[in-house]
Amino acid sequence: MSIDLSQFFEVFFEESFEGLDAMEAELLNLVPGEEDLETINTIFRAAHSIKGGSGTFGFTAVADFTHVLETLLDQIREGSRDLTAEHVNLLLKSVDCLRALLRALQAEQQPDLAEADELRIKFEEILGMRAAAKAVASNTDSEEPSAESSRNTFQIDFKPHHHLFKTGNEPLYMISELAELGDLETQAFQDDVPDITDFAPEECFLSWRFFLTTDKEQSCIEEVFEWVEDDANITITLCGGLFGDELEEKKVVQVATDTDIKETETAAKPTAEVKKSAPVKSAAANTESTSIRVGIDKVDSLINMVGELVITQAMLSQLGEQEITEATIASLQEGLAQLAHNTRDLQENVMRIRMLPISFVFSRFPRLVRDISQKLDKQVELKLLGEQTELDKTVMEKISDPMVHLVRNSLDHGLETVEKRVAAGKDPVGTVTLNAFHQGGNIVIEIMDDGQGLNTTKIREKAIKNGLISESDELSDNEINELIFLPGFSTADQVSDLSGRGVGMDVVRRNIEALSGSVEVSSAPGVGSTFTIRLPLTLAILDGQLVRIAEHTYIIPLISIIESLQIDISKVSRVGKDLDVLRLRDEYIPILRLYTIFNHQGAIETLDKTLLVVVESDNQKVGLLVDDLLSQQQVVIKSLEANYQKVDGVSGATILGDGRVSLIVDISGLIKLSGLRKPGSQELIIESKASLEAS
Repeated sequence: MSIDLSQFFEVFFEESFEGLDAMEAELLNLVPGEEDLETINTIFRAAHSIKGGSGTFGFTAVADFTHVLETLLDQIREGSRDLTAEHVNLLLKSVDCLRALLRALQAEQQPDLAEADELRIKFEEILGMRAAAKAVASNTDSEEPSAESSRNTFQIDFKPHHHLFKTGNEPLYMISELAELGDLETQAFQDDVPDITDFAPEECFLSWRFFLTTDKEQSCIEEVFEWVEDDANITITLCGGLFGDELEEKKVVQVATDTDIKETETAAKPTAEVKKSAPVKSAAANTESTSIRVGIDKVDSLINMVGELVITQAMLSQLGEQEITEATIASLQEGLAQLAHNTRDLQENVMRIRMLPISFVFSRFPRLVRDISQKLDKQVELKLLGEQTELDKTVMEKISDPMVHLVRNSLDHGLETVEKRVAAGKDPVGTVTLNAFHQGGNIVIEIMDDGQGLNTTKIREKAIKNGLISESDELSDNEINELIFLPGFSTADQVSDLSGRGVGMDVVRRNIEALSGSVEVSSAPGVGSTFTIRLPLTLAILDGQLVRIAEHTYIIPLISIIESLQIDISKVSRVGKDLDVLRLRDEYIPILRLYTIFNHQGAIETLDKTLLVVVESDNQKVGLLVDDLLSQQQVVIKSLEANYQKVDGVSGATILGDGRVSLIVDISGLIKLSGLRKPGSQELIIESKASLEAS
């Protein structure tokens, strides 16, 4: 009976990626000459786990590469080699390389080993393995190794507990590791193997005795078995120089040489290597994790809520069997109220399961800041605040890339070089701060830097040159800064791998808007810039305002609504052919007639008999004309694209309590659909303001 190891692949990949994240975080904390032994041990353990797991599942490319990396770490933690900045850089590159290899294997693609081979050569040069190999090769025919006298023979008795295989450990790979330490002879004992009727293929019934002749210390042997110390009986005894013919009579079953071990390893290798005939998946399709780790407290709370629901359901069922009286009606109403309360609590607890601390996103930025600051020759300190602020897993995975772009911009455009900062009287070390906090039903993420700020003059000149605005436009500094989010806009004088291609900030805004969020920028010359991202806590549930247009019910996201009011017709002016503008506290609000946009008949068209819902998107306010305001309620969002197709001006749909389908309004999409596009809409509102004030 064979076990299909592929069922464990996803767990292995997730644990390996977590191990790589831990390695990267600890490597960034290392300071050459001041390294902490516990930090080195943490990095070593993560590498050792990845090596062991990849060997177990037959991912030999990963196991072989990790082995040489592990050797360097072992020497550093033993104190036989000093840690240098070159070592840290190589180890960080190795983390990236391992991540790429694992992602390729996860996508069932053949990994590219070019970078791994280059890094392996560098590690072997540092370790002196290549020079040693050449020296051994040149001396093989002329003389015996001079270090033979310093070699010792160890007897190792290894008796695994029966459950060893269930822990994911494989004795074959431990034998292989022992063989790498020196000359190995192996004895296998089958005394505990039961009769075939009692045989369990998931359990380990063999035990071994090894005789290892090596110049390594006993601690090196102990490390081979350190992961199974609690799952086996292990005894290591120094036997002196006993080896060869003297051991012949001690053999019990069968002795395997190093060659036999390698041949056995090849023959028994699990079917985890990538099959060429396997369907090739896109690597990008696997960038989002398909699982989530949930705290036991959240699971316990969920179980308690389900228990309450069961009790309420039992009570209602009992009432349903009784004769209907005034007393049973009162009890029934009480039970329904309790059911509504339990359902609401259950919903909140289920949503909490998807919530993860934003530290999962923030953790990638220390490495990013370190690498870019080195490339730009800038000194940068990264501050992380609000790391425990929780956010929906789906939102978190999609916000990562926009945040990376904003941080790269802060490092490239925002922070000055050391010389410029000193000349300006600033601390030579620039600061980039990531902050996250809850505000109402949203999460707010701030990316702040203490650099030179946005150059509004340069932004305006570039916008005029690109035809985005005209020279006669009178824009405030904030409005000028908003121009950086327009497609194709860039103020970089030179194109580099970091910036200057005019692609990025518009994509950032578009990706954030796709999450029903918004991004704003504020800046002060010489002080710095702050990019503020506002996102809903979850994409699954929405607080909405139900409105009626003719016979149709729509939902406007409550987060977008500023106020609702009756229109004072005396403050309404017509601009152009068909755009009405309402003057509201020194602002001019364009009025969008939803019945026209959605092509509905029978709606109220007279302005003073309708209601106006003032909403905001991308710092732009518009008024939505509706017939009536209905209730406010939480709605479960259903994707239109998944069930029908994309509809302009609509972000999704939901099912109301009476079974009807109601569409959820996309404010940003409505503005674009109506023709009020930035910067065109700004120009229109500004022109109308000037013309109205002039009149």
